[in-house]
Amino acid sequence: MTDRFQVVPAAYVVPRRGVHGEEVLLQLRRGTGYMDGHWAVGAAGHVEAGESVLEAACREAFEELGVVIKPTDLTPLTAMHRTQRNQNPIDERVDFFFDCRRWDGTPRLVERAKAADLRWFPLDALPDPVVPHERYVLERLRYGTPEPVVTFGF
Repeated sequence: MTDRFQVVPAAYVVPRRGVHGEEVLLQLRRGTGYMDGHWAVGAAGHVEAGESVLEAACREAFEELGVVIKPTDLTPLTAMHRTQRNQNPIDERVDFFFDCRRWDGTPRLVERAKAADLRWFPLDALPDPVVPHERYVLERLRYGTPEPVVTFGF
């Protein structure tokens, strides 16, 4: 029998605008200890105990961007099973990415200690660097919808 491992679930909200959703909102990470100096999707974070992934996505959008999103405004993009291959349980992940084109409020930097900037970028002109596993999803989004389930790091 093989050893089972646990995964850390996270929700990612990809705010998009434009006639065809050709621009995405990204934040520049700082002060988090993880991928600081990299651009990341508009809002993301761990799913908390007793919370659905949809609730987590809406909560993170409010905490990080100050916008209110309804679960019905989220469209699933992809689920990503991700690893760092270092045997560290915190680095075994399942990430749920959601497209979002409707919200109440104006996106703004709320957690200024964790993000240095917030900007809209065309999908065909992403900044550098972008968190690698997030770039993977964004590059596929540029050409359509990513596969329903993807892996990264295996």
